[in-house]
Amino acid sequence: MKSTNVKSMLLTAMLVAVALAGKAQFSLSGEFRPRAEYRHGFKQMFSEDDTAAFQISQRTRLNAAFKHEKLKVGLSLQDVRFWGETPQLAAASNRLMVHQAWAEYEFAQGFTAKLGRQELVYDDARMLGNVDWAQQARSHDLALLKYERSFKLHLGLAFNQQADLLKTTKYPLAGSYKAMQFLWYNRQISKLSLSVLFMNLGQEFSFIDNNLPKYKTVYSQTAGTRMTRKGEKLEVYGAAYYTFGKDATDRELSSYLINAGVEYKPGNGFGIGAGWELQSGTSDKDKSDDPAGYTNNSFNPYFGTNHKFNGYMDYFYVGNHINSVGLNDIYGNLSFGKNKLSYLLTLHLFSAAADVLKAGSTTDVMARSLGTELDFSLTYQMAPYASLTAGYSQMFGTETLQKLRGGDYKQTSNWAWLMISFKPVFIKEL
Repeated sequence: MKSTNVKSMLLTAMLVAVALAGKAQFSLSGEFRPRAEYRHGFKQMFSEDDTAAFQISQRTRLNAAFKHEKLKVGLSLQDVRFWGETPQLAAASNRLMVHQAWAEYEFAQGFTAKLGRQELVYDDARMLGNVDWAQQARSHDLALLKYERSFKLHLGLAFNQQADLLKTTKYPLAGSYKAMQFLWYNRQISKLSLSVLFMNLGQEFSFIDNNLPKYKTVYSQTAGTRMTRKGEKLEVYGAAYYTFGKDATDRELSSYLINAGVEYKPGNGFGIGAGWELQSGTSDKDKSDDPAGYTNNSFNPYFGTNHKFNGYMDYFYVGNHINSVGLNDIYGNLSFGKNKLSYLLTLHLFSAAADVLKAGSTTDVMARSLGTELDFSLTYQMAPYASLTAGYSQMFGTETLQKLRGGDYKQTSNWAWLMISFKPVFIKEL
């Protein structure tokens, strides 16, 4: 759809909303978020002959929200680009996309249905998150049935197609799923929050049979729970998830994630925290001994906001480290937030969760340590609608990380960024 048509649709929706303003609520807001990055080992360790990268990306969004009696509607249009990617005298440049477009209706008290393209953010976003750090972010096309009274129960249902087909339901779109169903339960009991998640994920697997391409849907199941207890100064949390069934290559799957942590805020804006996370992995020895029949023991946090958890430099589980040796992550952090200023300093100690073989060997195992990462970020709230954030990270990698990800562990690998975010509200009906 051409961007002019989308803009016309949005304008029409605005006019209808304004006409109903006597009984309805309508808001229109925006987001302008340019981010400059200096990359000298981001996602992959630097090599001696490499040259550092520098780039500026920008997210521009227009968000409309409408509410009338039992109906809610959300629409979010965005343009994501790098500065300079479009010629100055470009005849056409259609980068506008629909990030969210949903309608939610309340059928009965506490029971609603939300249909369309929407973000999914649950608990700490470990398993289902919107990946807001990425300029494009993540959203899903699905039906979400919600019951929220003394507890919360959400049922998500999705079935994806890439084209208007008359035969078959094959779905060869890389990086996506064909079908998903999930059930999420949450109960608040005093200071304790308990969540349970079950997700059934169907992915398209292609293969050759009698010299003809064939497709079938393979399913994996993830079940787990997260618990959090928040006190006045102390928060304790923990989670455990197990995935079984088949992976995207139709291989047997058995993997898990366990994490636990504590956050303590003594006062005056200061905080200190520590935690541990283990994501199971597949041993290189198992792959070498039985390439065709080994079981995939590598956990995959499919739709989590992974940038948030295992280091800001995105060495693990951000479009990488899938079906690998897993990860053991021990971390600690110091934080401060008061008035308009806040900062966060985090130290990660990474190691492999399964054996890593030396290059060219089927028996010699390398040390499991993958390295240490230091992350620092600073935020200044300039105004209610404007913030400035800066960050610096450095990875002190090991020879084992070099074996897994390339680069040179003896070289300096660091990353710095500066981001400004404006979120103006153009129209707000109370």
